[in-house]
Amino acid sequence: MTDKSLQHEKLEDLGALVLNSLEDGIVKAKAIRLGELTLEVESESIVVVLKFLRDDQNCRFKQLIDICGIDFPDEDPRFEVVYNLLSLVHNTRIRLKVRTNSDNPVPSATSVFSSASWWEREVWDMFGVTFSNHPDLRRLLTDYGFEGHPLRKDFPLTGHVELRYDQKTSRVSYEPVQLQQEYRNFDFLSPWEGMTGLISDTTQNDGSKEPAKKSKS
Repeated sequence: MTDKSLQHEKLEDLGALVLNSLEDGIVKAKAIRLGELTLEVESESIVVVLKFLRDDQNCRFKQLIDICGIDFPDEDPRFEVVYNLLSLVHNTRIRLKVRTNSDNPVPSATSVFSSASWWEREVWDMFGVTFSNHPDLRRLLTDYGFEGHPLRKDFPLTGHVELRYDQKTSRVSYEPVQLQQEYRNFDFLSPWEGMTGLISDTTQNDGSKEPAKKSKS
């Protein structure tokens, strides 16, 4: 049996252990891709699953590596929250996924992993997904009073306001977005993109070529 087959069997056993140890319906789906186990979990049960994975001797996922969000605007529930965990003892990673909407809070994982605090704040800031029982759920990456959530697919690329430092008032000011750049005629022809003619040919800006000048005898 190859190392890849042994790893796959190990992950299959881990998935079966989690499924058999938790109540029916908590784990909705299981998949193994790229050498990692992924479990789709009911949103309301995420804390229970995290505690089990941290404390069970056959799991011992003591490190929460990351929490991130994904926006699927055409799906319901719209958002996916992803938890990545690592077990140093068993040299194994596992990924948990929960689905939710912006009006349906996900239970905070801070009671299990204190490092979840900033990850959840980032997900709230970027996607607008709320976390119940979070000790300090406020924006982390954007400014105070920021409107919207930048990583949502429907967030405008220009943003809602323009932020700049006003030298006269010595303060940061917010103004409506204005795209003031005039029309520019770009020359896309670059000498670094390769040669299409003879080395002696001279390429003009408009793409036409003028014959090489004859050398004086």
